[in-house]
This record gives sequence, structure tokens and C-alpha cells, in this order.
Amino acid sequence: QVQLSESGGGSVQAGGSLRLSCVLSGYAISSSLCWAWFRQVPGQERQGIARISTNGTINYADSVKGRFAISRDNAKNTLYLQMNNLKPEDTAMYFCAADPNNMGLGVGGPWIRYWGQGTQVTVST
Repeated sequence: QVQLSESGGGSVQAGGSLRLSCVLSGYAISSSLCWAWFRQVPGQERQGIARISTNGTINYADSVKGRFAISRDNAKNTLYLQMNNLKPEDTAMYFCAADPNNMGLGVGGPWIRYWGQGTQVTVST
């Protein structure tokens, strides 16, 4: 059974940093997947913010470009999201996702094969 498990969320003041991790289990070749981070605020849709495509191309949403960095460690089957210069508007539940096909950075939904359970990030002023 394929599972994604996030960690690293928490509360931080504006301008601070957090590093999220997502461990994939139960999948043989994680390097063949598209990986992505999404975030969701209550009452709003889940939005993609960063992804690594199946060929390794990295893309960011404009809202996080220059502040967040996505990376992966294939040997550890782990995806990371380094978040710097956090702002109150970054407050959300953060989810990692993986799919054998490339995911876009738009709205995320049940068409994406694998989801983690989410980790909360809260940024205060």
C-alpha cells in the first residue's frame, strides 16, 4: 500500500523558516513519479505551490517563488519543502502529493493518485 507521510509543520513568526518532509512508502521507484506540494486554507480549494515533474523539472507558484524550495532525496523516498521568509498568508494545511503522471500547479483533487494527510503551518505577525 502506497503511503505519503508529512512532517515538519508548526507555528512560526513572520520572516521565519520551516522545512516540511514527506516520506513515500510502498512504491518501488519514487524517482519515476511527479511530486508536488499543495496547500489549503479552510473554505478554499487545494492549490499547488511547487512540483518536481517526472523528468526533474521544478516549478513554483508565483506566490512562493524565491522563498520556497522543493527537493527530493530518491534514496530516502523523501520530498522536502524548505520555506523561508514565511508570511501570514502562507498559513495553511500543507499536503504532499505524488502521481505517475505530471501534476499541474492548479487545483488539486481526487484525480491525483497519492496524497499525504497534511501538516499545518501557521505564521503569525
